[in-house]
Amino acid sequence: MTHPALPAVTVYDRLRHVAAARPDACALEFQDQSFTYADILELVERAAALLRSASIGFGDAVVSYATNSPDLLFVYFAAAKLGAVYVPVNPNMSAAEVGYIYGHSDAKLLLHDSLAAGVAERLVPTQCRQLLSNVTATTVPEEANLPPCGAVSRKTDFLICYTSGSTGAPKAVVLDHGSQVDVCASLSEFWGLTESDVTLVALPLGYLFGLTTASAAGLLSGGSVVLLPKYRPSDVLEAMIARHATIFHGVPTMFTMMLEYVEQNRASFDLSAVRQLICAGAPLPEEIAQRFARTFGKPLRNYYAATECSPVIGHPDAHSRALPPGSIGCLAPGAEVRIVSAEGHDCPVGVEGEFYVRGAATMNRYLKNPELTATALSGGWFRTGDLGQVDAAGYYFITGRIKDTIFRGGANIAPAEVEAVLSTHPDVANVAVVGAPDKIYGEVPVAYIVPRGDSRPGEQALISHAQASLADFKIPRHYVLVGGLPLGKTGKIDKSALKAAWALPDHGACSFSSNVEDRQK
Repeated sequence: MTHPALPAVTVYDRLRHVAAARPDACALEFQDQSFTYADILELVERAAALLRSASIGFGDAVVSYATNSPDLLFVYFAAAKLGAVYVPVNPNMSAAEVGYIYGHSDAKLLLHDSLAAGVAERLVPTQCRQLLSNVTATTVPEEANLPPCGAVSRKTDFLICYTSGSTGAPKAVVLDHGSQVDVCASLSEFWGLTESDVTLVALPLGYLFGLTTASAAGLLSGGSVVLLPKYRPSDVLEAMIARHATIFHGVPTMFTMMLEYVEQNRASFDLSAVRQLICAGAPLPEEIAQRFARTFGKPLRNYYAATECSPVIGHPDAHSRALPPGSIGCLAPGAEVRIVSAEGHDCPVGVEGEFYVRGAATMNRYLKNPELTATALSGGWFRTGDLGQVDAAGYYFITGRIKDTIFRGGANIAPAEVEAVLSTHPDVANVAVVGAPDKIYGEVPVAYIVPRGDSRPGEQALISHAQASLADFKIPRHYVLVGGLPLGKTGKIDKSALKAAWALPDHGACSFSSNVEDRQK
């Protein structure tokens, strides 16, 4: 039985409805801990009270910087109750990146775990930080449990999610309360989520994919969520069996690693009880999809969305037929897609254009960036930068992308951000970063470096320099020293030429001469 969606302003309202209907049902498991819906509601209330005692109220931003734990979910729902703004941060972010997010979001509080304590101490004063575990472990005075400080509506800001931007600066995506209620309802309908489902979550809760798409959607459908501290292929495969999981979300890299673990260890896992294996975050190579289906006897189901807009396209539960080869699926409930030509016209069936999308959760704006907002939103449609087409039966296909974003294991990397950091190295005169194919991560960043003068910077020196400012997954592990960078007709760096050069035996180390010489020719 699925509980019908009731009018709800916030995800906290929806949680209370589910908890009232199923107070004693198992809602969440983490390691050796188990929480009923009644337990979760009590812990959310405690988290909300403690946040209020820390002067967090309507419109105040709270940043979380921690590895997976139930407390992150309790704070998510507590912030919804208070009308506060929740800012989840990828635990792999560097101190510099977390500092930027804390300042840019005007946060009043940083919640962190013990692993991030050192970073937190360097970033913010004592009164502005709190151990995440204290949120529910501390007894809070009764008078601290007060109602929200303002009138929370569906249009009130709720989430700020930071994602890589094509200009290098992280983009701060602002989503409202209504978007979170609606996206969970849409996903529940799309994948047929019920009280019987057990969703296994190994994705970081610092991303919307783990926080909302997997965890919140599973809980607000009345099912059970099993949360893992981090992703390890062996842990996931064993938990699927032991916890009787029916739903699992992952990026292509996660499924590739599961395949390699099984093949290298000559192991076998019966995944017949898992009814949905949902793959998103980056293009799914057809070879990986076919290998996975052969090895585990279960197909991977495509899902396409963006931090700015979700859900959009995927393989719905009610659709038992296999998708046409190369297709990412059909429209999710509430989603719309326009395919627009470079001239701004809607493309007919079978003709490639840019995806303009809107869905249950479409962003309100980019925080403090009206110019970028105006560029990204066109008449209420979000411009994805992805190229594709639709066939006569309503199946969608992605054929390329306009932006040069690198998708490494489901994480987005803006080349401009990496280039900006590497260019500050004293031995670097110029730099260009591109995505190179990788069988595990899909793509990895590689850097083409023009040395300054007669210097020859080594890989380790460049890696160490980047580590001071960038999350580890953004740092190139391959550096090619070149005499110059290829330029296109407009004078911009020709990154397609660099990608083609990567396939050469020497990765094009001797293929490019000085920029000045190239321009003079």
